[in-house]
Amino acid sequence: MNIEKIIDSDFNGVVFVKNAGHIIFEKAFGYADLYNSIPNELETKFATASGGKAFVATGILKLIEEGRLSFDDCIGDILDMDLQSIDPQITIHQLLNHTSGIPDYFDETVMEEYDELWKDYPNYKIRTSSDIIPLFINKPMMYLKGEKFQYNNTGYVVLGLIIEKILGCPFDIYLEEAVFKSCNMLNTGYYELDRLPAKCANSYIYDKERKEFYTNIYSVDVKGTGAGGVFTTALDIEAFWKNLLNGKIISKKMVSKMIEPQVKEQCYGYGIWLKKGEGNTFIPYFQGSDSGVSFYTSFDIQNNMCIILMSNFADNVWKINREIIKELDK
Repeated sequence: MNIEKIIDSDFNGVVFVKNAGHIIFEKAFGYADLYNSIPNELETKFATASGGKAFVATGILKLIEEGRLSFDDCIGDILDMDLQSIDPQITIHQLLNHTSGIPDYFDETVMEEYDELWKDYPNYKIRTSSDIIPLFINKPMMYLKGEKFQYNNTGYVVLGLIIEKILGCPFDIYLEEAVFKSCNMLNTGYYELDRLPAKCANSYIYDKERKEFYTNIYSVDVKGTGAGGVFTTALDIEAFWKNLLNGKIISKKMVSKMIEPQVKEQCYGYGIWLKKGEGNTFIPYFQGSDSGVSFYTSFDIQNNMCIILMSNFADNVWKINREIIKELDK
């Protein structure tokens, strides 16, 4: 088995593979800071874009288990804001599984690049969950609630707002206490791009005209929201999978709900994507993609295999994942 041969020589990021309880490959490639030649390491913190939805979903499910929320609670009964054309009867369940129809501030079926958002609304304004509200509040519903599955970023921003309304603290502070610290994920957090802590990788975009790389600090939210933007390490992601699946954050019964199909397409649970596995099983995974960012992680429960792929140059981690699986199947 030779996983390293799968990885392109210009890959920047981290590849981590654990099979049957044994780490069979872990290595960092390329640069965290390209122009100062600071290399990526296994301990480097990478942006994960929408990967953060898995943590928000976990936090919400924990509040449901504690009796502070229910799947059937409606946003109009929780949030004290003018929802305008948004259906106040949208439920927590519908937000979690992307069937709410709530207007999406970044509709990936219409917009190609995330940085299109900042033409009229500077990204440096996005430092709290509520800062996203102007980007969707005046838009109409996309479809009737519960009508269909359509991936939706606004839904998870609203879940973050619901956490803040219920607990009276920023959603990321809650996740730090309820999820990250409980898993010993000490290198995970929501950081502002102009105040990054040590050992964070810059994320790079290639300028085809000038033939050089530049950072994404003007292309994504300055600080993440419920829709994504958390920084983390490969080792922290492994710790999350371990603690989640062992019932250390939420009960195993609730984990089962999280990683089983919650939409008719059978592709999504709660904050977790699902890939058809052997028989009637599903392989849970979560992922993220932004300007300068690509992230993918899965945990094949049947085969006890964990894959974590992170890139700060938006390299094709999905292709690497497919190649790793082919290699392991030999």
